[in-house]
Formats: sequence, structure tokens, C-alpha cells
Amino acid sequence: MYLEYVSYQCNPAPSRRSFLRTPRSQRERSESTAARLVNVAAQMFGDEGYAAVSTDDIAARAGMTKGALYHHFTDKSALFRAVFVQAQQQLVATLTDSAADAGDGWDGLIAGIDAFIRECQRTSIGRIIVFDGPAILGRDQARVVEDEYVGALLTDALRRLQEAGQMREGDSSVRSRLLLGALCEAAVVVARSPDPVGVRKAVLYEIVTMLDGLRVHKDAMLFSQPRRSDRTT
Repeated sequence: MYLEYVSYQCNPAPSRRSFLRTPRSQRERSESTAARLVNVAAQMFGDEGYAAVSTDDIAARAGMTKGALYHHFTDKSALFRAVFVQAQQQLVATLTDSAADAGDGWDGLIAGIDAFIRECQRTSIGRIIVFDGPAILGRDQARVVEDEYVGALLTDALRRLQEAGQMREGDSSVRSRLLLGALCEAAVVVARSPDPVGVRKAVLYEIVTMLDGLRVHKDAMLFSQPRRSDRTT
């Protein structure tokens, strides 16, 4: 009995609380490890490009074994997809903040468009989203992610402009896809230019000019209102 008592005191049965806590802490550690790998990979892919970085390089920079990396991601392309998703999320946050600072309506939309081009002008974001993304994931898979993040943001902005009577009626999702395609191409033009600042201003002007064809201007809105004599007859 004494030996059984000593054994119990030294190795007490785990409480219900410890059973609940242990899986959660393991999950948190796992999520923290995966997040660190994504952050390190994002920095390396952005600075050096996908092709120039190996999983050995990423694991070493993260201070982990290669086995730990493959425990969370099946291969290098799977890790890149997580990086691509994170870049889209960060871009959405930046565009949202820029649009909010500019105000509602067209000013917010134009500010968001300008922010997209400026962000993609940065080597890291531009390389991940505009260049390596479609090449590594494939155009179709990259589009799926784009539609979920930046594409959804643009669709919502265009829809709200229509609801406010500031944009001509049409399919917001189609317009969003066309606009996002134009923005990605604009980012490529800017990135490859010897004068990125000047070219960014030029492409922004052209995109705004094209969008202006869909805009319902205030004078047109006033003109379309029924005249007082029409309302009283």
C-alpha cells in the first residue's frame, strides 16, 4: 500500500484541466511554428525570389530542422502558397486603410488602386504577388486566392458605388476581375520601368480615365432627376 501511495503521489493522475490545456498548447506551438516558417519564407522569397531559395535555406533561417518544415508543409510550393495568401491578406489591409483615409466613394476607390500599385512597386510584395505567384501556383490557382482577398475587396467597393448611384449598373464581379487584371499588368509595367515613380503616375492616370467611363457624375445625376413639372403632372 505504501508503495502504491508513493507511486500515486509522484505520478498523480492528470486532472481534467491538464487534459484540456495540453492539446491547446500543442496547437498553439504548431501554429506558431508554421507562422514563423511563413514569415521567414515570405522575407526570403520576396528578397531573393522563389527559385533562389531552398527549403534548407528557409529552415536554417527559421532555426528549425528541415523535417519540421515538412511536418507543416508538404513541399516548397505549399509553403509558397501560404506566403501568397498572407501577402494577399496584407495587401487587403493596406488597401482598406488607404481607402478609409481618402473617404467613401470614388476617392476611396482611387486611393485603394494607387495603394495597390505602390505596394506592388515594393520588391517583396510585387515579386510574390505579381511575378512568382502565377508562375509557381499556376494562373488558375493564383486567381482563386486573388478572388478571395483583393478581388472580393474590389467587388464590394464597386458594388457599393453602384448602390450609391455613383457607378453605372453592371456586373461588379466581372468588373472586379477586369480591374484586378489591369492592376496586375500595371504593377508589371511599373516594376520593369527605369522610372517607376513616373510610370506609376502614368498608369494610375490611365486606369482612372478608363474607370471614369463607368462613373455617374453629379451633373449627370442631377440631369436624370425628374423635373418638378414632371412630378406634379
